[in-house]
Amino acid sequence: QLQASGGGLVQAGGSLRLSCAASGRTDSYYVMGWFRQAPGKEREFVAALNWSGTSTYYADSVKGRFTISRDNAKNSVYLQMNSLKPEDTAAYYCAARTGRGSYSRSYYVNAKDYDYWGQGTQVTVSS
Repeated sequence: QLQASGGGLVQAGGSLRLSCAASGRTDSYYVMGWFRQAPGKEREFVAALNWSGTSTYYADSVKGRFTISRDNAKNSVYLQMNSLKPEDTAAYYCAARTGRGSYSRSYYVNAKDYDYWGQGTQVTVSS
């Protein structure tokens, strides 16, 4: 199971830190990722990383502003969001993918490839 938290209302230019606590067979959660979905839009990739955190991937729209990290000892993954923009407003979901991993970006960015999902946490950025 995945439990996301940390969403809220923030002004443009502000920061938020999302957390995702994992339980169950967390040793199989090789890839952890964040996706988001705005009203009327499809779920889109935000960021992901592998087990060791040595490989990280970001959507172009958040690169340089968001940072994904994980603490395997705490079974948690985080998304630090800085310089937030109104277009970042969405429900944010954490997700986990089992498997051996890959050095290919395509392995990380498709929502349909993830096995477990948490509930969303709402992020609202006011202008």
